[in-house]
Amino acid sequence: MEQIASALGDTARWRIVELLAERPRSVGELADLTGLRQPQTTKHLQTLARAGLVAVFPLGQRRVYALEASPLRTLGQRLCQLAETTDAHRDERDVVARYRSTIEAETLVADRDRWADGRRFAFERLLAAPLEVVWQLWADPDQLVSWWAPPGMTVTDCVLEPKPGGRAVLDYRDAEGRRYRSEGRVRAAQAPQHLEFDLSVLDTTGAASFTGHYDLHLAAEPAGTRLQLSLEITETTVEAVPYIAGIETGWGQVLDNLTTRTAEKEARS
Repeated sequence: MEQIASALGDTARWRIVELLAERPRSVGELADLTGLRQPQTTKHLQTLARAGLVAVFPLGQRRVYALEASPLRTLGQRLCQLAETTDAHRDERDVVARYRSTIEAETLVADRDRWADGRRFAFERLLAAPLEVVWQLWADPDQLVSWWAPPGMTVTDCVLEPKPGGRAVLDYRDAEGRRYRSEGRVRAAQAPQHLEFDLSVLDTTGAASFTGHYDLHLAAEPAGTRLQLSLEITETTVEAVPYIAGIETGWGQVLDNLTTRTAEKEARS
């Protein structure tokens, strides 16, 4: 497949393929129609032949080249599969587009420090697992690490110590090695129903870009556990724009991870 794609990646070879699709042709005819010299045309035909795209027919002193349809069909099927996969995951592209639009909109209003103070967010999920299982996914660092980061990120440190004054830490890296760290303290904890904590997103110097006050409530329901998470922003800096813009999307993705993890646990139980 890679050899076929590489062979078709050259403009001159693509034109030769188009001409051969109409009918078999000789090197001289192809050279005349493409404006290439015959030695160049021969080299292009050899590349296409190695990829299985053309067949050679010696006719006396002449050589005629014909296009093979089967490799093109195989490539076409693969391209169709890729297009279908892209369409099926269009939401992922939309997430990026929305994030970029939100950054642009927030940049226009972030003209001073504390510009987003008091802004609130709320998230809710119905999780297919018992209350105690969901609580452990928050309180146990070994389980927390399995879901508390957006896609494509690698968690290197995370903890929510479920006691007043306990540490709250989230540290992860992206594929390029950039580090993102948040630190704070737990304000209140009542297992297995309530967790309240502050978390400051730190910039590259270790200073807080903004602080989020989180209030998590879990409640048992017949279908599982109802999760309600509220977030209020304080201490916002102008540089916090990309972080603030990503809260809605980022926490949505993280809670989707949690939903998947609880479903997996319930399936194994």
